[in-house]
Amino acid sequence: MTYRSATHRPSATTILAAAVLLWTAPALAQDIPPVGLPDPAASVDDGGDNFTLGLGVGYAPSYEGSDNYVVSPAGVVRGRVSGFNFYSRATALYLDVIREAPDAPYNIEAGPMVNLRLDRSSRIRDSRVKALGEIDTAIEVGGFVGITKNKVFHGYDFATLRLDVIKDVADAHDGLVIAPNLEYATPLSTRFLIGASLSAEHVSGKFADTYYSIGPAGTRASGLATYDADGGWKNVRGTLLATYSLSGDLRSGAAIFAVGSYSKLLGDFKRSPIVRDAGDKNQFFAALGLSYSF
Repeated sequence: MTYRSATHRPSATTILAAAVLLWTAPALAQDIPPVGLPDPAASVDDGGDNFTLGLGVGYAPSYEGSDNYVVSPAGVVRGRVSGFNFYSRATALYLDVIREAPDAPYNIEAGPMVNLRLDRSSRIRDSRVKALGEIDTAIEVGGFVGITKNKVFHGYDFATLRLDVIKDVADAHDGLVIAPNLEYATPLSTRFLIGASLSAEHVSGKFADTYYSIGPAGTRASGLATYDADGGWKNVRGTLLATYSLSGDLRSGAAIFAVGSYSKLLGDFKRSPIVRDAGDKNQFFAALGLSYSF
């Protein structure tokens, strides 16, 4: 492998951060772009092909708005082939079709994405919400665009602003989801990296009706009050990530990752009886796992 100077961002185990940073079970997920090593004299990844796979367990609400929590397997994947990046975030998969420019102060990312929304498709713990019936898995297809600023406070950190736009194509909710995301990450050593993100989701009326409205038939089945939810800002979320390299180098080998997230439902969504009476507007998520990069 050949190397460039430390001003170029590597893309190995920070891959892990990439897939996990905006990664909450309900759908946080995000790419943390690769970062440099703390030592300016150190050499870093030359931008060649790479791949990272991570597996772990997550603890999350059984559906968004639930106060019952379940343990589920969690996984992340990320890589680069011929200069094109791909990565997962929760149940979403992204493909960046814009090659990164080495040593650039800014990098643009854009491309297609697809997401599986599993909300209320299974494992509903509350008997009243379960009586409303399960909802088919939504297949959401769309795209994203973002910009990354390198060297925000020092030579090795970065911040990313990204916008995701996706629409259900499987007739599950038939709605539109727009999600702005702000992310920041920095290495604290050659072994340890931390990151943080803020995100929100704006959803259409069809989405709100599918997951948060209750019709007269639903009231008779569940005992929950009839409710008509309108579209709007559904939630805001904050996420923290830490990853520790077991190999001593964030660019390759095994690493441990931990993620914690807090999300708050807003407006008509927190007032829905599905949340207000049978759940909780405050949502928490945690995950712990192991990744390997090569």
